[in-house]
Amino acid sequence: MNVFNLAFLDVMSCGFGAVILVFLIINHSTERNKQEVNVELLSEVERIEEQILEGDEYLVRVRNTVEILQQKNAATDGLADTVEKNLKRIRVELARLDDDTLAAEESINQLKSDLQAKDEERRRLEGGVEEGERKGDNVRSFIGEGNRQYLTGMQMGGKRVLILLDASASMLDETIVNVIRRRNMRTEQKLAARKWQRAIRTVDWLAAQIPPDSEFQIYTFNTVATPLVEGTRRRWLAAGDGADLNRAIERLRHVVPEKGTSLHAAFQVVNSLSPRPDNVFLLVDGLPTQGENIKLQGVISGRQRQRLFRRALAILPANIPVNIILFPMEGDPAAAAEFWRLAQATSGSFLSPSRDWP
Repeated sequence: MNVFNLAFLDVMSCGFGAVILVFLIINHSTERNKQEVNVELLSEVERIEEQILEGDEYLVRVRNTVEILQQKNAATDGLADTVEKNLKRIRVELARLDDDTLAAEESINQLKSDLQAKDEERRRLEGGVEEGERKGDNVRSFIGEGNRQYLTGMQMGGKRVLILLDASASMLDETIVNVIRRRNMRTEQKLAARKWQRAIRTVDWLAAQIPPDSEFQIYTFNTVATPLVEGTRRRWLAAGDGADLNRAIERLRHVVPEKGTSLHAAFQVVNSLSPRPDNVFLLVDGLPTQGENIKLQGVISGRQRQRLFRRALAILPANIPVNIILFPMEGDPAAAAEFWRLAQATSGSFLSPSRDWP
C-alpha cells in the first residue's frame, strides 16, 4: 500500500498553502496597525516634547525673575539698614539737642534770677535818689537777654534819624533752602522766624537809642519801601514822647517778610525826605535782587547783584553817614565787602553781629 499517493500530496499542498496564505494575511494586517500606532505615538511624543521645551523656557524666566527679586530684596535690605542707622543717629541728635535746650533754659533762668537780684539791689541803693534824677535820656527802654555787653562803634546821633529795614523773603532764614521752605508756611510761622525776630529786636534796640530831641522815621522795604506808621510818608516824626516810636515798633511786629530786595527803593526814601536825614541805619542780609525797573525772576548771579547794588548807590545822596547792620545770608559772599565799602565811604559804621545780639 503506497501512502504517498497523489491525493495525499494534494491535500498536504493545499493545507500548506492555506497556512502560508493565513500567515501572509495576518502578518500584513499587524504591520499596518503597528505603523499607524507608531505615527500616533510619535505625534504624542512630539507634543509632549514641545510642552517640555515650553516648560523649560518658563522655568528659565521664573529663575531670572527670582534672581531679580532677590537682588531687589538685597537692595531693599541695604536701604532699610541705612534708614535704621539714620533714624538712630537722628534720635541721638534729638536727645543731645533736648539736653542742650534744657541746659540753656536752666542757664537763662539762672541769669534771670541774677538779674532780678541785681535789680532789687539797685532799687535798694537808689532808694534815696529823686525820681527826676533817675530818669535817663532814652525815649524807649530795651531789655535784652544774655549777660554780655557789645562794643558796636555806632553813634546814634543826629537830629533826623532814618532806619531802613530789609523785609524781603530772605529775612526768614539764613540758608536758601530754609528760606524757600519758610516762604510757603503760614503767616504765624513766618512772623516767628528766628532771623526776622532778631531783626525786629535790632530795630527796637536802635529805637531805644534815639535822642528825645530828635526826629525819626522807620521804613521797611522789599521791592517797595513803606513807612511803619501809616500816613507819614515823606515826613519826619518827633521822638519826644515816644508815642510814634511805640506805634512804629508795634506795627513792625505784624510785618511779614516777602518778595525780593530793592536797595533802589530804600535809597529813594533818603531822597524823598525833606530835610535830608543826617544819620541812616540800614539793616540788610545781602545784596539786592531787584532794581528800579528790572524785575528779575529765577536765579540771579553774584555779579548781577553787585551791579544792582552799584546802580542803587548812584541815587544815594552824599555826605550822609550810612551805618550798616548785616545779617549774613548764605550764597552772598560779596555782600560784606560791598556794604563795608559803603560804610567807609559815607563815614558810617559796619556791624555784622553775633546771633544773640542785641
